[in-house]
Amino acid sequence: MNTVELTPHRLAGLLAPAVDRTFRAGMLAGRHGGGAELSQRYGGPTANGYLVDLRTRLAAPGGTVDGPGFAAVTRYGDPVAVRRAVDKQVAYGMLHRRPDGALSATERGAAFLTELCQVHAEVTEELWAGHDERVARLVAALGRVLAYALVLADEEGAPTGSAFTALAPPYEPDGTPSGVLLLNRLGTLRYHRADAHAAAWTAAGHTASTVAALPAGPERVAIELETDRRAAGAYSVLSADERLTMLADLAALPG
Repeated sequence: MNTVELTPHRLAGLLAPAVDRTFRAGMLAGRHGGGAELSQRYGGPTANGYLVDLRTRLAAPGGTVDGPGFAAVTRYGDPVAVRRAVDKQVAYGMLHRRPDGALSATERGAAFLTELCQVHAEVTEELWAGHDERVARLVAALGRVLAYALVLADEEGAPTGSAFTALAPPYEPDGTPSGVLLLNRLGTLRYHRADAHAAAWTAAGHTASTVAALPAGPERVAIELETDRRAAGAYSVLSADERLTMLADLAALPG
């Protein structure tokens, strides 16, 4: 019988690096497994970089990311540089930008995202081969966490400029392979923590630039602990055993 107490708050802190590691492994495999070549066929990262970042929403028919949501996704970037990058992707015919700043994929952009999903399906199947049960458990658990996080966001009134609500729930048409489900659910969960982190450093009187320059020390530790507290609510939908299993499954996946 499991006697380890893993509260949602503790899980949030322990899970963040595990989520990052697994997600980055999947995305890196995608780049090496055909994603880089695919990107070049569509003009390279200059033409399609934000489509990759926003794929969980823009791949959906009619999918749109509003201006405040996009600003939250890119909160650590220089606004002028971000604007210029979007200008180029619009000029390449990959993104459509409405007067209010909302972004959607063009027909060409949607075709790129369809092919990107195929690449991710192939590489994650290979990367996580032999771990079907573990992947299935993670997909199911993450689905519950993301759904509950959206419920909480609705109940609490997600602030204007939430990266998580801009990109969640991820677009998952029937037949989406388990590896793609896992990759995209992990990516969406990272934005949930990113919003919690932004709320924590804002409450501490920081901006995106000042917190990025903050050295290791008590103040940074305090911000991370507050981030854990703010991110923890979504994990209360899982039992203590399910929290441990999620952490163990992520640790066991290659990458």
